[in-house]
Amino acid sequence: MRRIEEVIVDIAAAKAVLAQQTIEVPSWAYGNSGTRFKVFGTPGTPRDPWEKIADAAQVNAVTGAAPRVSLHIPWDKVEDYDALSAYAHEQGMTIGAINSNVFQDDEYRLGSLANPDARVRAKAVAHHLDCLEVMRAVGSTDLKIWLADGTNYAGQDSIRARQDRVAEGLEQIYAGLQAGERILLEYKFFEPFFYTTDIPDWGTSLVHCMALGEQATVVLDTGHHAPGTNIEFIVAQLLRLGRLGAFDFNSRYYADDDLIVGSADPFQLFRIMHEIVQAGALDPALGVNFMLDQCHNIEAKIPAQIRSVMNVQEATAKALLVDADALGAAQQAGDVLGAHAVLMDAFNTDVRPILAEVREAKGLDADPIKAFAATGYAEKVAAERVGGTQASWGA
Repeated sequence: MRRIEEVIVDIAAAKAVLAQQTIEVPSWAYGNSGTRFKVFGTPGTPRDPWEKIADAAQVNAVTGAAPRVSLHIPWDKVEDYDALSAYAHEQGMTIGAINSNVFQDDEYRLGSLANPDARVRAKAVAHHLDCLEVMRAVGSTDLKIWLADGTNYAGQDSIRARQDRVAEGLEQIYAGLQAGERILLEYKFFEPFFYTTDIPDWGTSLVHCMALGEQATVVLDTGHHAPGTNIEFIVAQLLRLGRLGAFDFNSRYYADDDLIVGSADPFQLFRIMHEIVQAGALDPALGVNFMLDQCHNIEAKIPAQIRSVMNVQEATAKALLVDADALGAAQQAGDVLGAHAVLMDAFNTDVRPILAEVREAKGLDADPIKAFAATGYAEKVAAERVGGTQASWGA
């Protein structure tokens, strides 16, 4: 691994960017979750949205880079959103994207916006309009939509008609946006259905967003692709079109997602962040929201989120250390291996000293995992959060 002393790019500039980088965490990451076979309970699991926010605040406290928490409605539904937002501020947090849920009610068995029943479609649209009100109540500007809609059997429904229904429903939701608000439209390669998925890929999401207007952008989930997919190509294309609204960072080996981002393929995460850096998309003005979307089954939840933030930071730091001049010169000269070597030099650099200095400059411990363990917070909430119903994926 290359030592940081060997890097010739502007370290001070890289540190300045890293000091400003923020990553949004998901409320549902702190609840119990599992596979189709088992949900494992853990001591100290939050029982309500307030306790989820308190846990999320621990991640920000030790990383200095996770000041926003996404909510999922109705999982995080409360009577007083002003109070919830105020509590988040007290914890040093703000509310990020609001995620809709149109995949758990029995009526959504055949889909939500794509459902053949107009009454069910109207219910799904109404839920999203309610989510817009929640979004405004907590001071957010982003409504994130993932549709579980699809079919299991050929002939079960008209593929084309379902696309028309999705388009119509999205148009109704989009019409409810105010200035400065966005729809972030996610896609998923497959699941929960087996034959067709109504928004299975970035192209389908992009088609719908382009039809809706400038306030609709694509969410790229790093775990929602077929094995071997060149995700950084998708990133580059969406950035080129100005339609990459957000990331859902996670990792997977074979299918689906929810492993800690960068755990399966850290080089892929680096390549993705290289495209981000090249496009200048770390600048908040470009509107790309960096988020985690993970549900931790067997690992401790708060440390898992801390590690995920650290992994994104490390990939970003390495991307910032790419010698852009040398890379461009090698590319222009047709020096295939030379260009690749420039990327590999950056990837093989140990950036932990840089990030330690960035954290220490903020008055934080250089090692966020160690710092969290030293707080005793995990033991404290395990003793306090007794009784009630622990939050879980879908609770």
